[in-house]
Amino acid sequence: MQTQSIDALRVRAEQGDAEAQVNIAIMYVSGSGVSQDDAEAARWFRRAAEQGSAEAMTKLGVMCGTGRGVAQDGAEAVRWYRLAADWWRRAAEQGDASAMANLGVRYASGWGVPQDYVLAHMWRNLATFRLAGEELEQSVKTRDALASLMTSEDLSEAQRLASEWQATHPHESSA
Repeated sequence: MQTQSIDALRVRAEQGDAEAQVNIAIMYVSGSGVSQDDAEAARWFRRAAEQGSAEAMTKLGVMCGTGRGVAQDGAEAVRWYRLAADWWRRAAEQGDASAMANLGVRYASGWGVPQDYVLAHMWRNLATFRLAGEELEQSVKTRDALASLMTSEDLSEAQRLASEWQATHPHESSA
């Protein structure tokens, strides 16, 4: 059964299914169901990234940055991080809570975008309006940790930006 599901996943990946390509790549990274092979993982991440998978872009960026499975290339890593950040930004602007949280992380760390605590807080704050359970708790903790690093002026600006975003995206707000 395990072999059949791996074979079915491989068929979908070969047919161009980006989600299947990411899953195959993850299997190669961990050696789960296949022999561990970073070069093969990078190949599958690249195929999915070239189709627009933000997860694959991020993971390929990590591989390029560390030289795992590919030649180490910081510029190539940053290029993939920026492409992923652009994807997350577009998804966040459409109201996707996970994208908002991810974009907040990226701005907080400067991962693929210029570091900006104001924008990091804004996106994390917006995510909290759309999340529930453990995801909400984690987002609130992260947002509040960011706030502790900010000046009161920066925090006010982040809150103003979040309020403006909410006002211009009323259909995206949760009830």
